[in-house]
Amino acid sequence: MKYPGLIRTMKIKIRYVLPFIAVCTSALLLLAGCCSLPSLEHRSASQALANEVSMATPLGKAISPLAAAHPGKSGIAPLANPLDAFAARALLAEAAVSTLDVQYYIWHKDLTGTLLFQALHAAADRGVHVRLLLDDNNTPGLDATLAALDSHPNIEVRLFNPFVIRSQRWIGYVTDFSRLNRRMHNKSFTADNQITIVGGRNIGDEYFGATDGVLFADLDVAAVGPVVKDVSEDFDRYWNSQSSYPVNLLLPKADPAKLAALAADANTLEHNPRAKAYVQALHDSSLVRDLTNGTLELEWAPTHMVSDDPRKGLGQVPPKQLLIHGLDQIIGKPESELTLVSPYFVPGATGVKGFVAMAQRGVKIGILTNSLDATDVAAVHAGYAKRRKPLLKAGIELYEMKRTPSSPRKSKGTGRFGSSGSSLHAKTFSVDGKRIFVGSFNFDPRSAKLNTELGFVIDSPSLAQNIQSVFHDEVLDIAYQVHLSDSGHLYWTEQRRDGTIRYDTEPNASFWRRASVSFLSHLPIDWLL
Repeated sequence: MKYPGLIRTMKIKIRYVLPFIAVCTSALLLLAGCCSLPSLEHRSASQALANEVSMATPLGKAISPLAAAHPGKSGIAPLANPLDAFAARALLAEAAVSTLDVQYYIWHKDLTGTLLFQALHAAADRGVHVRLLLDDNNTPGLDATLAALDSHPNIEVRLFNPFVIRSQRWIGYVTDFSRLNRRMHNKSFTADNQITIVGGRNIGDEYFGATDGVLFADLDVAAVGPVVKDVSEDFDRYWNSQSSYPVNLLLPKADPAKLAALAADANTLEHNPRAKAYVQALHDSSLVRDLTNGTLELEWAPTHMVSDDPRKGLGQVPPKQLLIHGLDQIIGKPESELTLVSPYFVPGATGVKGFVAMAQRGVKIGILTNSLDATDVAAVHAGYAKRRKPLLKAGIELYEMKRTPSSPRKSKGTGRFGSSGSSLHAKTFSVDGKRIFVGSFNFDPRSAKLNTELGFVIDSPSLAQNIQSVFHDEVLDIAYQVHLSDSGHLYWTEQRRDGTIRYDTEPNASFWRRASVSFLSHLPIDWLL
């Protein structure tokens, strides 16, 4: 035997390693057993308010004649201003008399989140049936509040793709990564099956401008007419899907005092100086009043809802049935101009080929995304950064939202896509000055293949040209433009009142932040972004 000592050493190591592997395997199996989801056998099913009933509500009586005057079209009201977007949700909760169907990816228990939780609670006290469906990825710290809301006889709360172990969620990722890596990114707020709000905003201070740190510049639309029925039916699909679990199957029984505490917290916050602008917005907003009076300015246009099948949350949807495929069919091929706004723009190699092919056909393409300084997810920026050069070589214009220290809440008049101190979060695009998309879909692999998404394609030249106009008028004020030098190097320009400033590295980003993005760009993680 040539290496007897080596073989003896290997035998000794194997002798100790095998038991260790067996222990780890047993532990993982035990953890997997502890992470088993509860049975949905006795879960109740429910549907949105029937159309004939919804038309008899005050909202229905106000909207029905408007919709009848515009057959085949839905009425759209953009909600770009964060105060208006908050007020619209709170006032719809107040105006509802029968149902509220509410679906979100993130809901924070901060100032605006608490006020809107209480708005749902107050509606339920009036007899409104509230269905609240939240993705479970961003609910740490909310269990007691959600259980308390669910204890109300008129409120049902469900969690999408939930974590069974509530405190140490990393255990769920270890034992059930394939499922828990898929999230429900949809956002909708529907009152009495008559009016809905759909778009990019989650519920939290950063989405409604109530923070002195980074706020998210975002865009929603309120809609009435036939598309609302589509949103309600889609909500029902998610509510009754195999990924939606009633919280009473996952959480301990609520302390009855928690509901009273929620109301007390909301009452305290309403008298907080930080809430002054939001309380005032409720008094100033005329959305529901104008809607009831028939004087609300609406853009009536054919509107198509696009949505992923909730089975995507379990990886059970064929590629041709994903939202991105339907979106491509509805949008068609841009002929002259594409204006795209996306906070997390990760086109990938396939996406780059598509954009380059469009540009070669003569389509003018402008893209606004976050700069490295403004983004809240550096890894996503890494997935985008390595695709800039081929896009620029094709003549595509790239703009990156800049972030500068300021207090955005001092001014109500922020731009359509943001202001100083903001990070882009709106997801919209305009095609040929004829139609737009507004929704939750990010142009990245995660939205395309992993997360479920929801949005509207609106055939409105007026709205499309407005998006294009705002983009061209504002983009140089709020963003850096990215360029490619003759020698093949990237550089950025910033327009200021006193002239143009050039940057040869990512503007206002530290060396270490740039280095981390460079490192991440070499990793095969695009599919996760």
